[in-house]
Amino acid sequence: MSINNIVEVLHHVPVKLYQNYLPKVSGTYIARTANEATLNIDEICAALKNRGGFTGNYNDLVEYVKQFFDEAVYQLCDGFAVNTGYFSIHPNVGGTFDKATEGHDTDKHPITFRFRTRAPLRVLAGRIVVEITGIANVSGYIDEFIDVSTEAVNETITPGGQFRISGYKIRIAGDNPDIGVYFVSVTDPTQRVKVFGHLAENAPSKLIGIIPFLTAGDWNLEIITQFSSGSFFLKEPRAIKSPLVLTVLESTP
Repeated sequence: MSINNIVEVLHHVPVKLYQNYLPKVSGTYIARTANEATLNIDEICAALKNRGGFTGNYNDLVEYVKQFFDEAVYQLCDGFAVNTGYFSIHPNVGGTFDKATEGHDTDKHPITFRFRTRAPLRVLAGRIVVEITGIANVSGYIDEFIDVSTEAVNETITPGGQFRISGYKIRIAGDNPDIGVYFVSVTDPTQRVKVFGHLAENAPSKLIGIIPFLTAGDWNLEIITQFSSGSFFLKEPRAIKSPLVLTVLESTP
């Protein structure tokens, strides 16, 4: 609502600031919405009923909305674009065809759906106030180290055996030669032994590989990676260090 050129604030969106590691993007921080749980149809209908915007039967409302979306999706799958007033959804066939008589291949020509904002939603976007709630800590962490040979958790290391590491944002990714999994001697931090060879699993939350030769003693764990999220790599590698003290009981040649 606008009175005497004063625009009423309708909505607030909380965001956190994230360190900007993305290449070719200037600025120290980027903002990302601090989303709460995703709302489903039942919850949105409940909010509509509780706020007084709907005076009919709640169960009927939920059923009608679900039927609407079922029909909208049916029409999308028949090739029609759907305009809800606030946003529209458009079917899209990707890839290329080598000749006019070529048939459709689901792998070569994937079908996707594109969303476009319409004017009413763009107007509302201009009346949203962004509230910065703080700086997010997304550096990643190591949660657990399992020595598969002994099934010991966060305790021992068996050189030549398999390890499983769980954590957050620990995927090994990037083109810097320093990236990898390291065992660092507690008594001599300059002694760093890198895990070589293929990782049986290399995921954001889990790593599986073979423990290298290590001398008897205590070791810390360190992961160096350029992984951020999605397909983006960090500009520079970051180190994820664990306070865990892992013990090699006996050296193995």
